[in-house]
Parts: sequence; structure tokens; C-alpha cells
Amino acid sequence: MVVSEADVPPNFRAEDREQVLLLPPVLEDYVPEGHLARFVREVVEQFDSEGRLAPFYESYRADGRGGKAFHVRSMLGVLLYALAQGVTSSRRIARDCRENLAFRYLASNQCPDFRSIAKFRKRHLEAFGDLFRDVLKLCDAVGLVELGRVSIDGRRVRGNASRDKTLTAETLDKQIVELSNELLAAAEAQDAKEDAELGDDDSDDLPPDFRTKQERLTRLKQARKVIEDRERKLREQYEEKVAARKQFEAETGSRKSGRPPEPPNTTESKNTKAPPKANTTDPDSRLLKVRQGYVQGYNAQVAVDSKAQIIVSHLVTQDVIDTRQFVPVLDGIKANLGRLPKQAVADAGYWSPDNVDEADLRNVDAFIATKKDSKQRKAAKVETAPKGRIPGHLNPRERMERKLLTVEGKAAYRTRGPTVEATFGQQVMRGLTGLLLRGREAVAAEWSLWCTTHNLLKLWRSGAVLT
Repeated sequence: MVVSEADVPPNFRAEDREQVLLLPPVLEDYVPEGHLARFVREVVEQFDSEGRLAPFYESYRADGRGGKAFHVRSMLGVLLYALAQGVTSSRRIARDCRENLAFRYLASNQCPDFRSIAKFRKRHLEAFGDLFRDVLKLCDAVGLVELGRVSIDGRRVRGNASRDKTLTAETLDKQIVELSNELLAAAEAQDAKEDAELGDDDSDDLPPDFRTKQERLTRLKQARKVIEDRERKLREQYEEKVAARKQFEAETGSRKSGRPPEPPNTTESKNTKAPPKANTTDPDSRLLKVRQGYVQGYNAQVAVDSKAQIIVSHLVTQDVIDTRQFVPVLDGIKANLGRLPKQAVADAGYWSPDNVDEADLRNVDAFIATKKDSKQRKAAKVETAPKGRIPGHLNPRERMERKLLTVEGKAAYRTRGPTVEATFGQQVMRGLTGLLLRGREAVAAEWSLWCTTHNLLKLWRSGAVLT
């Protein structure tokens, strides 16, 4: 009998979702060797065995009382793996712990809810800074950090706050008065209602929306205090400059050259800058200028080693100016690794003769652009590399411009973009388009976690064997 191809059924594997397993499944069997989840688990367990996770354990009770918490190793492994995958939402992480085998493996076959995950992240803000240093030292130990040359740069990261909530002191004062009067009227109306209905009975009920408005009033007052603190600081700086000018003139008997300092944003000042503002959602955040306009957020800084794009130092600041971040980031390298790089490269946002002098004091050879990045790169292509010693009559800017045009200077500045800007690009590709936490301390911890997982991914991809 001849059987045609049309009569032959497809050759499928049998389906049986009710098959009884002879042996219970082992999570280890579902995660292949070399998987990132296995690597994260190995790193966390190594740190735990070395006592490096002690800061995480300190906040838990040692008497065994109370409800059982999810283990530090499991929660930390889940959080690191999630951020390495660009997953930041606590609800999404909780869902992955139920549905994703890699997450379930790291969670030790448990399913922490989103509140537990969010609480763990908030609970250990300070410990995340130590974790960054531990991962960095691990990268250093396997040879991924050279510190021959580092590139320093910053990026304006959007915070968890709306630009529309950034208000001036005048607007804040007006809203505080209006909301206070509204709350007072609501409280009086509630008192009258209770007197009519309850007589002398006590009642803790609040009028509808009272709590929400009270919280909003608290945020308004916090934002107002931020402006007051900033104005006080500006006033103190102004008074210091005036005192220094008077002292100079008294000692020399002659008038100091240059314009006298002007009071900050006052009626007697000719200063035309906009009055200071603060955000009611996150008073610590600032309005920062970016290429696309402005974002309400923070200025996040890093120093990246040129060998393997390992982040060796980081910080978060509210300062819109990069110039003042060069030395703190440089000193952060020394604090993290115990030594400084031979060379430090930065764009024109960091140019300052003082920064060059500070780098020289630390025996760090600084290459800081004096013009926009595009112009600096163009000059390096068309200008002939100067030879011989740098003439002594040149000022600091001219000396740096000449230094950047040398063969060594061109080679150093050429590595800046592929080192630090590529690092920022990799973070964006992982999902870092904005920060979730609020407040400078919390944002610094979140930024530290992003930098930690960046280094962790570099370490995993290097194929280094942990010892």
C-alpha cells in the first residue's frame, strides 16, 4: 500500500502536563553553567563568606524574634540581577520571582512581594556604597583595573520629580498660606460636624482628603526651607567676599581691582538671574540643562578606567557645574582603591587652573579640554603636534591647549569618548533613563547600584574566575 506524504501525521513530541515527576526538580538544573544568575550568586556568597555583607545584616534583630525576613543573600542577588537586566520596578521584580527561573533561582525558590523588595532597597542605602567598593576591588584583583588613564564625566539624570512642581519662594509662600487656610477651615468644619453629631464623644476621624493636603503642605514647607538654606549660603558667600575685599584693601592701602561682589538676588543688586526655586516633589533635585532642554534631576558623576571600562569612582551632586566635581571624583578613586591613576582626562566642563594644580599635587597628569568637545577633536586633527618645551610665558589655559595638541595629549583625549561616554550609553541601553528614588541620599545609593551592576557585568563578561 502506498502512503502519501499527506497521510503521514507531523512528528511531534508528546504533551503531558500531568506527568508525575519521579524526583523533585532542582533549581540548579534550570540555570545553565556560565549564566549571569549563577555568577551573581557566586559573588554574593563569596562576599558573605568573607564578611563583606555585615552592613546588610546589622539592621536585623539578632534575638530571632519577629517574623522571618527573606535572606540577605537571596534579596541582594535578586536586586543585583534585576538591575543588571535593567529591571527597576519592585512589582516587576516580584513578578519575575514568580515567573522567571533565573530570578527564582536567586530567590531560593521563594517569591518576595514587591513591598519586601522595595523595603530591602530602602533599608540598606548606606550598605550599597560598600558593595560598590567590594565589586570594584574584585575587578581590580582579576586585572580589569589598570589606573593608567581614567576619564571623568557627568550626566544629568532625570529624577522622580515633575518640572511643573519647581516653584519660586513667592509661589511657595502663596500656596502655603492658601493650603494652611484650607486645612484650618476643613478642621473647623469637621469640629462643628462632630459637635453636632457626637456631642462630647471623642473622635479621631479626619475630614476627607485632609491627610493628602497635610502631606502636600509638608512638602511645600520642605521646598521653602531648601530655598531659604540656599539663599543663606549665597548670603554667607557674599559676605565672605566682601570681608576678604575689605581686608585686602586695608592691608595694601589700595583698592582691589575688579567689580565688587553683588548681593545675591536682592533689590539693591543688579543681578538679573532668575530667583532660586525648589521642587515640591523632591526638594533635593535641581533643574538641569541638557541638550533636549531641561530635566528635573541630579548631576551624576563617574570616573572610568580606560582598560575595561570599569567605573572606579562615582558621586551624585546637586551642583549644575562639573568644574567642582573633578577633584572629589579623583579623590574617590583613592578612597576606593587606595591609589590614584597616572592620567585623568576630562572635557571642557571640568576646565579650571585649580583642577590642574590639584591634580599635580596628587601626581596625576591631567588632560582637561579648554573648548567644546567637537572643537577639541577638530583641533587635534588639523593642528600639528608642537615639539619642545612649553614656553614659560604661557598662561595656564594656553599651556593646557598646547599640551592637548602633543602626541601624548591627542592620544589621551582620544580615549575619553570611547571610555566614559560609552559607559553612559551602556547604562541607557540597560534602561537608565531616570531615577526612581527621591532625596539625595537615596539617589546616591541608586546611582551606586547602577555603577555596581555595570562593573559586575564587565566582570562576568571577562570570564574571570572568582577565587
